[in-house]
Amino acid sequence: MEDGTEPESKTSASNKDMDDKYNVEAAEARANEALRLPITEAAPIYEHLLTVFPTAAKYWKQYVEAHMVVNNDDATKQIFSRCLLNCLHIPLWRCYIQFIRKVNDKKGVEGQEETKKAFDFMLSYVGADIASGPVWMEYIKFLKSLPAINTQEESLRMTAVRKVYQRAIVTPTHHIEQLWREYENFENSVSRQLAKGLISEYQPKFNSARAVYRERKKYLDEIDWNMLAIPPTGSYKEEMQWMAWKKLLAFEKGNPQRIDNVSSNKRIIFTYEQCLMYLYHYPDVWYEYATWHAKSGSIDAAIKVFQRALKALPDSQMLRYAYAELEESRGAIQSAKRIYESLLGNGVSTTSLAHIQFIRFLRRTEGVEAARKYFLDARKSPDCTYHVYVAYAMMSFCLDKDPKMAHNIFEAGLKRFMHEPVYILEYTDFLIRLNDDRNIRALFERALSSLQPDESVEVWKRFTHFEQTYGDLASMLKVEQRRKEALSRNEEDPSTLEVSLQDVVARYSFMDLWPCSTKDLDHLARHEWLTKNTDKKVKSAISNGSGFIDKGTTGLVSNATGSTKVIYPDTAQMVIYDPRQKPVPAVPAGLSTLSNPVAAVSGQTTKAFDEILKATPPALLAFLANLPAIEGPTPDVDVVLSICLQSDIPIAQPGKSGSATTKLPSGPGPSTSDLSGSSRSHPLLSGSSFKPTRGKRKEIDRQDDDETTTVQSQPLPRDAFRIRQYQKAARGSASQTGSASYGSAISGDLSGSTG
Repeated sequence: MEDGTEPESKTSASNKDMDDKYNVEAAEARANEALRLPITEAAPIYEHLLTVFPTAAKYWKQYVEAHMVVNNDDATKQIFSRCLLNCLHIPLWRCYIQFIRKVNDKKGVEGQEETKKAFDFMLSYVGADIASGPVWMEYIKFLKSLPAINTQEESLRMTAVRKVYQRAIVTPTHHIEQLWREYENFENSVSRQLAKGLISEYQPKFNSARAVYRERKKYLDEIDWNMLAIPPTGSYKEEMQWMAWKKLLAFEKGNPQRIDNVSSNKRIIFTYEQCLMYLYHYPDVWYEYATWHAKSGSIDAAIKVFQRALKALPDSQMLRYAYAELEESRGAIQSAKRIYESLLGNGVSTTSLAHIQFIRFLRRTEGVEAARKYFLDARKSPDCTYHVYVAYAMMSFCLDKDPKMAHNIFEAGLKRFMHEPVYILEYTDFLIRLNDDRNIRALFERALSSLQPDESVEVWKRFTHFEQTYGDLASMLKVEQRRKEALSRNEEDPSTLEVSLQDVVARYSFMDLWPCSTKDLDHLARHEWLTKNTDKKVKSAISNGSGFIDKGTTGLVSNATGSTKVIYPDTAQMVIYDPRQKPVPAVPAGLSTLSNPVAAVSGQTTKAFDEILKATPPALLAFLANLPAIEGPTPDVDVVLSICLQSDIPIAQPGKSGSATTKLPSGPGPSTSDLSGSSRSHPLLSGSSFKPTRGKRKEIDRQDDDETTTVQSQPLPRDAFRIRQYQKAARGSASQTGSASYGSAISGDLSGSTG
């Protein structure tokens, strides 16, 4: 392929092979089979499994234990050297320390020293693991078991135990509280007076570590520790694991324990290494890990991560470019050049992108001549596509300020890529920048004479746009007509040659500015579709009420069996959503009988809405009619409350609750005319059962006794606390007068007499 990609059939075959290679169920079955075989027969199975899953700690542990059973110490050591540093897994490392202790138990003092070094080595790598508590306890137990011949050796042993305890109690692990209790007992057994000072010193550190342990455990509980590292397939489980690791890494980077930078960075490195055991095939994790090292000032560590990443993902071009970028940024030009050359490979299967990026690299680092020389060699390659010509021509034009060279490159490429519409369009853009209208028209004519009609659609479109922008009216109309004739040769519909109003819209629009409304555009689009499809046997479908049939669905219907009836939606009533459209205006207040506002504006009559209003309680209608126009997603609470408190809620007559006459309030709230004139659309409820009234609110007769004053007659409160006080007063007044209140002042005071 021209862009360096493989054919579809070959790609699908490789994907199938990859699926078979990373089949988790098959791998588990092979591993279980190896358990039942002698090590000589099981070794090839393990080697194959670990080639596919190099970070599968459980397979490494199974493999090494099979050698330990037969006391094959040399093979055991070799396996540990291959897996330990890449598999920071506590069970595997405990297997390692078990092997070390078995080998050194009979070597006396020398063996004890070797075991001590092994413990220190182990804890330096996995001591920060949340499951490392038993390892710390085993190390402490080992140190306590060491013989002490004299007082000096006893003092050294106690000092060593104390140091390990103090490291363990500030490490967030599952056993941190048990380790703290053992440390207190240890210090008190040595010296109660000294213990008091040491315990008070380490108590805050222990508390901090315990708190971090509880937080960290929440993140670690979401991680599947039995997951095998396979290339991402996009499954839900994989996505959730990726998110869980991302959350844990973000947590660790925040330094929740507030430890020093060195210890914090060590903790982050440990988390990344554990993450890569399971997300081994995720290039973004490798890149993030290397970038974190670089930002922390450890360029050498970042380079090592990139090298490991390319070993894990040798086909990842992204990681190679990122690695080359790091090398170039630190001035290691030759190292970066070697990475680019590795992308170029043997020159047979090199992609055009690799050619382009190497040309850009050479121009940045070695100059214009080096880039030109490589371009001359690259264009001779059989896999060189038009992309290389476009990239180098625009580099010469924009960076080297050499339009003549760029023009020559485009012309040279035109001999090979005259059949590529995209190349023609890129060449056209270049000539437009030069304001060379004569050569632009010549290029269009040359290209359109050689392109097939189905390949020339975009070129004709660009030619038409060019004439509409830079040509005169005669040339504009001529090109439009030629375009229609050229593109309608394969169509039987003669209407495609007719002049359309859409042609005028295309001529007189600019960017996102149109000479008509979006409603007009929608109207024209529907009519154009109807015109094109009327003669394609869709009249019967429309007359039967099955709606419009698209070109793609026509074939589906024709291929269907005679008994199958496909129902299509009637798209004639659909309206294209446009956020720039103005909201539907409210219904004029002068209408005596209102229906659904949207239906009223659109000229339709809807009685269902009025029926709903008739069944609505009068008190609720009165409340809704006084609601103000909403400015934004939520109304102003104070305004709504003030309307509720000042509204005269109709009281249902006994025995006439279903047909009570509704008396709407005439208070100071927004009137219907105010709402209809608002810039915001407001669903005004209306019906034959009530009419909005306007005018001044009737004065309520004041009562001489202040204690019996109603909530409605009180001044307008402005805060929630005062509102609740008025509510309590209203409820107290209602209980004294023998009436019951339904609701509250906030919800509308739907009250009625109990008598």
